[in-house]
Amino acid sequence: MHDHGQRGFTLIEIVIVLVILGLLMGGVMKGQELITSARVRSVNALMEGVKAAYYGFQDRFRALPGDYVQADKLLRCPGGVCLRGNGDGVIERNAAPLAGSEPNESTLVWTHLTAAGMLNGSYSMTAGETVATDVNTPKNPFNIYLQIAYDNRYADKMTPTPNRHNLKSGALLPVEIAAEVDRKADDGNGISGSFRYSTYGDTASGGNAPATPPAPSATYSIGQCVSDSGLWFVAEGEANCGAAGLL
Repeated sequence: MHDHGQRGFTLIEIVIVLVILGLLMGGVMKGQELITSARVRSVNALMEGVKAAYYGFQDRFRALPGDYVQADKLLRCPGGVCLRGNGDGVIERNAAPLAGSEPNESTLVWTHLTAAGMLNGSYSMTAGETVATDVNTPKNPFNIYLQIAYDNRYADKMTPTPNRHNLKSGALLPVEIAAEVDRKADDGNGISGSFRYSTYGDTASGGNAPATPPAPSATYSIGQCVSDSGLWFVAEGEANCGAAGLL
């Protein structure tokens, strides 16, 4: 009589299955690497493009976008006359008005940059606006608004952190993306160089604020994006970090 019991897999069949699984896993991992690389390039290109526009505006008009006091005379904005800043040399979210200037210079930045042809797109802020919208402010690749402001919302070794102009990436920046941008474009340290960790605490600009940077004496805890020495905590996979490019 013949034995019609269930036949097991041969060694060759097992090897073939393992090879196929290995190829599939390799393809998935390679795909993830490609996605991460694309996001890193996108964030870096966005930050560098805005910085180039900022410096180009400053060079042409000898003034800062958003703060430009002659904008109503020398720029052409959608709908007519451009809103203007108070010309005091700093870009503020709540600047002291001067003869009808706009207090929210931080949002007016984007109107001035696009009106001057320094930045692609067409952003238009209306008088009295205080909140970033799709009409007046560009977004990062993770759908959170950018921001340029003169403040100290960035990580620094000094206490207190000094105020200076900076371009904030916006929240919801995965820690591995921030770390790789920092490594490629700067020094790889989240509290030094031109690319820093930022809490991006202005909730009016959209998104949840990332965790506060740890103080020099603080110990590591899950949810933080950088250590007190500037190490990006990539292994924790924090999805809600932010960064600031110093200007």
